[in-house]
Amino acid sequence: MKSIVLAVATLFTLNVAYADNSCEMKAADKKLNGAAKNSFIKKCEKDARLVCENDDISKKTNGAAKEAHIKKCLKDTLGG
Repeated sequence: MKSIVLAVATLFTLNVAYADNSCEMKAADKKLNGAAKNSFIKKCEKDARLVCENDDISKKTNGAAKEAHIKKCLKDTLGG
């Protein structure tokens, strides 16, 4: 089961980490505006968080260390 989760996380990472590592840049590349852009960015950020949470599961952190890891991962992944 862990290998499946890792494989899915890797695929999401590849999808999230292209171009300028930013959901905003991906939306611009797709020429999205308005509600479509907002929806796309929200899903992109949710997918990035899922990748970071799965990465955190493999590192087995808890509490403040878990949140710090996820925050850093999101910053690295989304370029923020």
